[in-house]
Amino acid sequence: MIIPEQEIADLMTRAAAFEAVESVFAAMASGDAYNFSVVREAIGHEDALYGFKGGFDKAGLTLGLKAGGYWPNNLEKRGLINHQSTVFLFDPDTGKPSAMVGGNLLTALRTAAASSVSIKHLARENATVIGMIGAGHQATFQLRAALEQRSFEKVIGWNYHPEMLPNIEKVAREAVLPFEAVDLPGMVEADVIISITSAFAPSLMAEHVGPGTHVACMGTDTKGKQEVEAALLARATVFTDEVAQSISIGEAQHAVAEGLIEQSDIHQIGAVINGTNPGRISDDQITLFDGTGVGLQDLAVASAVVDLAVEKGVAIEVDF
Repeated sequence: MIIPEQEIADLMTRAAAFEAVESVFAAMASGDAYNFSVVREAIGHEDALYGFKGGFDKAGLTLGLKAGGYWPNNLEKRGLINHQSTVFLFDPDTGKPSAMVGGNLLTALRTAAASSVSIKHLARENATVIGMIGAGHQATFQLRAALEQRSFEKVIGWNYHPEMLPNIEKVAREAVLPFEAVDLPGMVEADVIISITSAFAPSLMAEHVGPGTHVACMGTDTKGKQEVEAALLARATVFTDEVAQSISIGEAQHAVAEGLIEQSDIHQIGAVINGTNPGRISDDQITLFDGTGVGLQDLAVASAVVDLAVEKGVAIEVDF
């Protein structure tokens, strides 16, 4: 089954992506699903990062991988989004390919769903101010999904390139919420902060985060990337999608390398979903979700899309 990129928008909703991601995080924590090692490389052409993420969900019998990466010159040179990816699914009983699915919008939706899941399970119930660090293409998906999890009353934002802030201001206005551009110290006002950049140096410092804040770090998925000061992870209770990725290519790589935290200090978000980890235990506690992006997220949303595409008659069947 081939599901072209242009069909995805009419098939996958934020709610469906949230359900798929929440379920697969829970399956990972219970040992019913696991991810394969990530391949992520600078290819030496167009400044691109390219790689593979895959896994196997034994409960859902979903096997496959996502191939793709980040081409930073796409938008300026070609009018294409910088993140490009395709998901491939295989029959776990035979190894035969079963589906090829456009992965660009799915990646945006599943990444936003991951931070949204973390907000549902870790943010304070009375959170009213959400802060956005980053204002690119993915930031708009992040904000829309996050706004569905709490009764936010205000959006504040900061970006390396301030001229891009209208992207998230537009989303705030769609939700009939005030928006304010702030400097980084101003982030201390936020009850929830989402960081979604492709930076290799931290912008959010520990002093920029107040007690009781939930921080979702969603941009660090490669060795060397860093969005927040390592000292912030030492102040926070740290959760992640997968611990192995968190300490190798996620935000925690820096705090672990500096000896500020240990691997044992990092918890799976799926354990909170399953009820085997209490998650937030006080209103003053800082919680941090290190969203590295796992292959199982992509497989879960792609599998859901295939079922919907077949149901609606838009899947292209090829005898392969």
